[in-house]
Amino acid sequence: MSDFTSNFWSVYITVITLGGVFACLLLLWYSGRAKAQTLQDNTTGHVWDEDLREMNNPLPRWWVGLFIITCVFGLAYLYLYPGLGSYAGSLGWTQTGQFEREVERGNEQVAPIYAEFAGKDTEALARDAHAMAIGDRLFMNNCAQCHGSDARGSTGFPDLTDRQWNWGGTPAQIEETIAKGRTGIMTPMAAAVGSPDDVRNVANYVLSLSGAPHDSLRASLGREKFVVCAACHGVDGKGNPLLGAPNLTTGIFSHGPVIEAHVVDMINHGKTGVMPAWESKFTPEQLKVLTAYVWGKGGGVAAAPAAN
Repeated sequence: MSDFTSNFWSVYITVITLGGVFACLLLLWYSGRAKAQTLQDNTTGHVWDEDLREMNNPLPRWWVGLFIITCVFGLAYLYLYPGLGSYAGSLGWTQTGQFEREVERGNEQVAPIYAEFAGKDTEALARDAHAMAIGDRLFMNNCAQCHGSDARGSTGFPDLTDRQWNWGGTPAQIEETIAKGRTGIMTPMAAAVGSPDDVRNVANYVLSLSGAPHDSLRASLGREKFVVCAACHGVDGKGNPLLGAPNLTTGIFSHGPVIEAHVVDMINHGKTGVMPAWESKFTPEQLKVLTAYVWGKGGGVAAAPAAN
């Protein structure tokens, strides 16, 4: 109920809930006390199908007992657990708390499994069949919904098996992407580029950077206008991992085909892509194994050698 600035709805739900339980008990008490008008043979006078007569027998005691027990159980539950508006329950139970306890228990149980991977770097883990089998399960359960079971992605979701890494493909960069998440923003640039014709020219120049089919005349005209894109993608179009700006020379576009219409649409309307943060979901050991799995799918970039 924290979404409301007033406690009206909390009180309203409490009154309706408790009123419903006590109304059931009151109805049971009243039905046991009320006297129905009956005939001498203890029937109410209602007859169906010519010979089925309604008797005026009391409710079975076992049924009445179960009904009362159900109501008492409901009141006890509402006292112990949340259910009455903003009342948190005397036990202080929450579904979030239970989830976190179960996750903590699970992590404690699997800790010995990950202990064998301690001290191994990403490249060593990528060659460890046991680590990769675990990484595959982590990937399937958490990442495959967007990137596909083969990690090749789909429209709007990057292929993790190629060498196109908007935010960098070293082990440290991949782990940071998984842990912290990423938000890639391509702002609409048509107004900065110029006329619709200028936009088409720039689109063809972008296509020419990767050798994709393009109109060479338009590409030559768009080269000068590309300067407004160079702030993010670089003057050579090779991108900037610090900004998440893609390398345009690879011919790999995550959000659509490598054709003029798609590039024009991106320039006109922009695009925002979000990779959620997973740091709270995984332990550091799980993050390390998952990083090694993603890095080892074929697109990973070797870490830079340490400086002497």
